[in-house]
Amino acid sequence: MAPADLTTELCGMRLEVPLLLASGILGETGPSMLSALEGGAGGVVTKSICLEPRAGHPNPTIVELDGSLVNAMGLPNPGADAFGEELAWLRARTQRPVVVSVFGATVEEYGEVAARLEQWADAFELNLSCPHAKGLGTEMGSDPETLERAVREVVRRVDRPVLAKLTPMTHDFMALARAAERGGASGIVAINTMRAMVVDLEFGTSALANGYGGLSGPALRPVALRCVNEAARAAGLPVVGAGGVATGEHAIEFLMAGATAVEVGTAVWHSGPAVFRSIAEEMRAWLSAHGHASVAGVQGALLGDRR
Repeated sequence: MAPADLTTELCGMRLEVPLLLASGILGETGPSMLSALEGGAGGVVTKSICLEPRAGHPNPTIVELDGSLVNAMGLPNPGADAFGEELAWLRARTQRPVVVSVFGATVEEYGEVAARLEQWADAFELNLSCPHAKGLGTEMGSDPETLERAVREVVRRVDRPVLAKLTPMTHDFMALARAAERGGASGIVAINTMRAMVVDLEFGTSALANGYGGLSGPALRPVALRCVNEAARAAGLPVVGAGGVATGEHAIEFLMAGATAVEVGTAVWHSGPAVFRSIAEEMRAWLSAHGHASVAGVQGALLGDRR
């Protein structure tokens, strides 16, 4: 039997494998993003970018916890204009999809950042869900009305697919997915990190300077799977799963739950860019062993007819 075909289409973008570099890991520079593509990623999502340079939170900003991570970086970035130089460098060296992650303090800022970076982007991911930056992310994206307005503003300003990255910190995740769809989103990313805390017993303080951070990695995967499944049931949009993908079987779980593709972040932190190639090889092996010629054989298997 021939190796299983992993080719996937996401919002008009052809992915050789349904694996994307998640925002926040290796997304800071052109060379770092290229290293993810060379490691086997089907595409990359950049670091989240805003209008002006942002310093982020002071150290310590990352704590490793039982294979997962809790980070409070605070969305540091060089600003839209400077980051355009990194994107131009990368675009000159690859034809694989580049999804630009953007955020802002207002709905209008989301649109302005996207407009400035449109020439280098295949699509945009709206970071509406950062759990550790005051006044940004979750504080905007947990309100369906504000989320819908932000998506609509970016859709109005750019001629690229727009994916809304949603927070799990809500009593009604499906309402957020439906709001993204009403705003004109082309897809949904489920999910961002969850607000968390790690205690430093010796000093009697939080282990992070910011106090709270965002939990990613294996501990997040069951929550992310539930959110992917809910988003796929709630909205007629492709869903990208994110949260704890480290193996081929993990990726297939997300596809079964309703995802079209998955993002990989914490596993890259632990294993380096080559983890994309190993995940893809494991996916092919699992699919072939279970009689599937392509990922289409498992996508949406858990959706049934209840959608």
